[in-house]
Amino acid sequence: MKRYFKAVILSCVLCASSPVVTWAEGGASGNTELMKRAEQLLSNYKESEALLLFEQVITEAPENYEALCKASILHSRIGDRFSDESRKMEHFAKGKEYAMKAYELNPAGAESNYAMAVALGAKAMVSGPKERLQGIHQMKSFMDAALADNREHAGTWHLLGRWYFKMANLNFAEKAASKMLFGGVCGDATNGKAAEALEQAIAYEPNNISYYYDLACVYKEMKDSAACVNTLQKALTLTLQTKEELEISRRCSILLQQQQKM
Repeated sequence: MKRYFKAVILSCVLCASSPVVTWAEGGASGNTELMKRAEQLLSNYKESEALLLFEQVITEAPENYEALCKASILHSRIGDRFSDESRKMEHFAKGKEYAMKAYELNPAGAESNYAMAVALGAKAMVSGPKERLQGIHQMKSFMDAALADNREHAGTWHLLGRWYFKMANLNFAEKAASKMLFGGVCGDATNGKAAEALEQAIAYEPNNISYYYDLACVYKEMKDSAACVNTLQKALTLTLQTKEELEISRRCSILLQQQQKM
């Protein structure tokens, strides 16, 4: 479980799948076909190919809000898969760059704030202790802004649930550092809040197996075996498409077996 706490913010980028809403139609002018092809590739789980097209759109139209948001999320998602730290950081840096540009275009938008939160979380978890805590703390305001613009943004609810879970389970050293640097841990960060946020994510995007697995892990930490088992059983009824989803399904099966033996 400790390893799960440590990676909980970073791994969320792998399941960021909420749709992006175009803010400025003018930014997409002349790039409709490229965006359409990129979306098709994305829907077919060809993320690297889709990213190339989104970046081509950005080259031709630097203020294309939708392309900036999508490219940012993809860089964070793809970067997490590299074991090589330099490659990982290259993707995370690019993800943050695109997120910041999107945020400058629309600081109140759900997608730009979500992209900022994901980028900060990704970079934080490969940084030193002080920078990690700083990045995690910074995420909260962007998640709040994203939900203020769109209360049904499943990706943000998922990220918020993970954030509550991480903050509620800081180790002694992290709590001490948080108190010294930021005045303390967020007062409403509890496992209960984490569960509530993840339940919201599932309500708005019920076919994402990652949401169920994360919720089950929270219930496990809360010692609520019945809720944990129920969540895992629901997860195992979902239709899966990718290797990542199959891996999460495998973890769900293992955790379910463990809970049923208790």
